[in-house]
Amino acid sequence: MGQLTDTLSKYWEKIQGSLFSWLEEELDPLTEKQQQLVSILEVVRIEDFLPCYYGCEGRPQKTRSAIARSFVVKMVYNLDTTTFLIDRLKSDKSLRRICGWESLPELPSEATFSRAFTEFAQTGLPQSAHEALILKTLKNEIVLHNSRDSTAIEARERPQTKTKDKAIQNSEDRDRGLELKKKGRPKKGQERAKPEPTRIDRQKTMTLEEMLADLPTACDKGAKKDSKGNTMYWTGYKLHLDTIDGGIPVSAIVTSASVHDSQVAIPLATLTATRIVNCYDLMDAAYDIPGIIAYSQSLGHRPLIDKNPRADKQLKKDLEEESLARRTLNLVFPEALRYNERTAAERTNSRLKDEFGL
Repeated sequence: MGQLTDTLSKYWEKIQGSLFSWLEEELDPLTEKQQQLVSILEVVRIEDFLPCYYGCEGRPQKTRSAIARSFVVKMVYNLDTTTFLIDRLKSDKSLRRICGWESLPELPSEATFSRAFTEFAQTGLPQSAHEALILKTLKNEIVLHNSRDSTAIEARERPQTKTKDKAIQNSEDRDRGLELKKKGRPKKGQERAKPEPTRIDRQKTMTLEEMLADLPTACDKGAKKDSKGNTMYWTGYKLHLDTIDGGIPVSAIVTSASVHDSQVAIPLATLTATRIVNCYDLMDAAYDIPGIIAYSQSLGHRPLIDKNPRADKQLKKDLEEESLARRTLNLVFPEALRYNERTAAERTNSRLKDEFGL
């Protein structure tokens, strides 16, 4: 990661040495939080990814650029709602000018912010800016560890009523290694119907766009075990992230809260493979599925996945005894040391929530 560190250092020297000095001549002395915001805006350059509005109806390009930078402010300042964002912009002259508005009357209404947010979401503005930044900084890097994990995103909207097809539910259960109940033997002369291919089986022949379109994205209810084994429940969505060494998220996919982690592993791996070159894929027991392991290997990676005994009591007992024996002998394999790097994903998830209002 030496080249990445050098690149970030050059960005910081440029921002600190010239941009901060110029801004402080134009504005009041910058606070620490404002300096962080200016650094992020300068590195991301989100306005460069806006479509050209010249010659079109509606507000000019400058307003859309300012609104886009304002949504970065919302994340950096961890503001819960657009209403809080607008109030902050009204009361903070320096912050307003950093976004691009010279005077208070130029500040758009909340409805305009809402329409712009919908437009940015539909055109994939955040994804485009993030992808360009990753490709620019990691283009010539070989990354050791890529940690795959998901985290809950709570939402205040009403969950949609589930109408999941039974065949789809059965295929997801088979992906996770759950045994389906048999409904008796077929009649004489009849053959048992072959089960529908699982989502992971279908993903092997799909393009990335088809895989993403096949994943549920509506708001619903989800459940997930935390690191201590406790089950947490929430209403909303689930963010699936690939995070590399240093806590840098390189790929992200948002699904319904009820989507199992294993269903997003292959599309997430496919997306990440277009952006970086990595050696190891680190995943927890939720991803311990032959199809995921084989796909990781097909990309030239070494998958390190925590073993999932599921309903196999003997295997669970064997794993516990092996773990006890290793601790007793103080025996640590290299793969175990590498797997410990997966905590980068957990730290990134926590930081996104604590500092950027995920």
